[in-house]
Amino acid sequence: MRKLTTLMIAAMIAVAGSSAAFATEYTKGTVKKVDIKAGKVTIIHEELANLDMPAMTMVFRTLDPAMLEKMKAGDAIEFIADRVKGKLTVTELK
Repeated sequence: MRKLTTLMIAAMIAVAGSSAAFATEYTKGTVKKVDIKAGKVTIIHEELANLDMPAMTMVFRTLDPAMLEKMKAGDAIEFIADRVKGKLTVTELK
């Protein structure tokens, strides 16, 4: 019984630790330009901690092209970005 309890506790810690490692916080930014034809958006953003990048203006692709239609220059947004196939990509948008 003691081994089972120890095993259960270890499994719960492992699951909790792995989900925290994958949690990504939203970053605030302002849309500078949207280029629907090229499938890109230029964002003036705060630090991207998960990508180890300081605040700056950058061009991103979007995981879903429909995201571009929801944005326009001047919009304040919150987003998550990551590298997808080597390209900086907005993966989630609030």
